[in-house]
Amino acid sequence: MAGTGTAHLRAPEDALLRVEDLVVEFHTGRNQTVHAVTDVNLDVLPGETLGLVGESGCGKSTTGKAIMQLPSPTSGKVVFEGTDLTSLGAKELRQVRTKLQMIFQDPISSLNPRRKVEDIVAEGLDIWKRGSRAERSEKVDEMLLTVGLDPDVARGRRPFQFSGGQCQRISIARAVITDPQLIVCDEPVSALDVSVQAQILNLLEDMKAQYGLTMIFIAHDLAVVKNISDRVAVMYLGRLCEVGDPDVLYAQPAHPYTSALLSAIPVPDPDVRPDARQTLGGEIPSPLSPPSGCRFRTRCPKADEQCRDEVPVMRKVADDQFVACHHPLAPGEVVTTVSLAGASA
Repeated sequence: MAGTGTAHLRAPEDALLRVEDLVVEFHTGRNQTVHAVTDVNLDVLPGETLGLVGESGCGKSTTGKAIMQLPSPTSGKVVFEGTDLTSLGAKELRQVRTKLQMIFQDPISSLNPRRKVEDIVAEGLDIWKRGSRAERSEKVDEMLLTVGLDPDVARGRRPFQFSGGQCQRISIARAVITDPQLIVCDEPVSALDVSVQAQILNLLEDMKAQYGLTMIFIAHDLAVVKNISDRVAVMYLGRLCEVGDPDVLYAQPAHPYTSALLSAIPVPDPDVRPDARQTLGGEIPSPLSPPSGCRFRTRCPKADEQCRDEVPVMRKVADDQFVACHHPLAPGEVVTTVSLAGASA
């Protein structure tokens, strides 16, 4: 049940990035407020990959952009290497941003269609005047080779002359060329074919090892996240539900929402009937007026008055497994099918 709390956070001095009580709200023209992210607490250790998952509209991409200060969060702290990014001025933030990069969901629209690939990849180096022109050109060639593109072919071309997978490789080259410490990957493979997804995931893993990268990997595909993440955080309607080691979380989910998400992963077995598997009914409530207490209660078969009145707090239920739920699942327990019929908001 979507809640709050800091029980899952490690020691501040160990974390490369620490997000505390992050809130992102957007005001509409009718004096309404979209509660996109509410009281989210996260941390990422150096060299770690944090997977951030949830349904579309749960606030995971907004969280990633708020970490990058695109735009700045409504409130809360984003502490990177001991510095709170929300307290920096424009000049200081611009300098720190060389250590943080982002790979966007749509690889084609994230690249300037009017610029050549060599200029797109070299832009960060050119802005900060790193090395001579010849050295920058040499590093662009090296980076293009690293992501699997022939620099002699790719340099003078523009993004529209490449496939989606090739454009994502260019985006990765652009992100890594400034030697960042942290990369936020916002659903970097969701727009690609399955075969290309595997290539990009393998490329990210190889580059993580080669360049010592730390990553936040945002996705709605739990099967993908499990293979690439050292730790997984599950979001629902702007709040965290569960955080933990992927092997533990996938084998024994403690949150009803996590269990329902895992049941939605396709099983390549003709004997498994989709209509016989666990399903989660109903629609996500509006972030304009989220439910009181636990935000998942309108779709949860275990919800009661406590869920309506109290926001659940993150607590430890196993080694490196934390859940924000008043009634966590017992080992082996399965959530029954539920719909919104009769549920109160």
